[in-house]
Amino acid sequence: MLGRYRHRANARLAGVLALCLYLLALSGCVTTPRLDPVTEQALPATALLDTVPFHGQRDYQCGPASLAMVLNASEVPVTVDALIPQVFLPGRDGSVQPEMLATVRRQGRVPYRLEGRLDALLTEIAAGHPVVVMQNLSLPAWPVWHYAVAIGYDLPSETLVLHSGLTPEQRTGFARFDATWARSDRWAFVALAPGELPAGSRPEPAIRAIAAFERVQGADTALPAWQALVERHPRAAMAWFALGNARHATSDTAEARDAFREAVTVDPDLAVAWLNLGLLLKDQGAFDASREALAQAASRPGRWQARAREALAEVP
Repeated sequence: MLGRYRHRANARLAGVLALCLYLLALSGCVTTPRLDPVTEQALPATALLDTVPFHGQRDYQCGPASLAMVLNASEVPVTVDALIPQVFLPGRDGSVQPEMLATVRRQGRVPYRLEGRLDALLTEIAAGHPVVVMQNLSLPAWPVWHYAVAIGYDLPSETLVLHSGLTPEQRTGFARFDATWARSDRWAFVALAPGELPAGSRPEPAIRAIAAFERVQGADTALPAWQALVERHPRAAMAWFALGNARHATSDTAEARDAFREAVTVDPDLAVAWLNLGLLLKDQGAFDASREALAQAASRPGRWQARAREALAEVP
């Protein structure tokens, strides 16, 4: 028995030693992520969003606590306890990303996913937007998932400031943070009021984010977001198209018509915008203009061609 025990003890020690050596190897490979030189030049050297409230994160409730921090910072007066049943999944011992984003939408804010780069994260902080980040604080084989809120940084010392766990304004090096963030595929988002956009917004991801928000909150609530998007990205035809749809849904047909016209001006091959423009003009009794728009849609191959031809045949 003693021999067997010694064998098991040695095996256990060998396993622990191997794990320690693996951890040491990992820590030795951690390097500071390189910032884009243009972005680094544009960023202020330091930033700290010291008005973001802190909520201590109890066991498995870092998701609700992180949401409460960013929502409170966006003037949504919600409590951690109110968010727990919305995002905490007992069987999963935590919160998963879809529930986090869905809860933000239910609370009247638009969650915008960020590009998985430290540059994007720091840019949002510099713009005054706290960022929810997802980390794996352990090894990939034994993940310990954790949500925190990035609220500041210091470029000279290469440190990030987080509201994390039970520690407000926790400081961690860029390299150490990026190693844990990378294990979540650098998942992060900001929660903004309709009409606000991420500092580093791009049209396509923003369109997806606002469209998902509109499905929950309705066109009227989403209108400021669409308007802000076309003002930021006036060459985004699909943004104009979405704005037209939202305006039409709120019975603002004149503004909807103008938005559809902007969409086809930016992209003359956007058949669905020609189709909606033609249908709207028909409803307004502008039959000649309607025929012209529907003919444009019908002349372009794709999923909308048959519908456009049918509509064209129905114009008086």
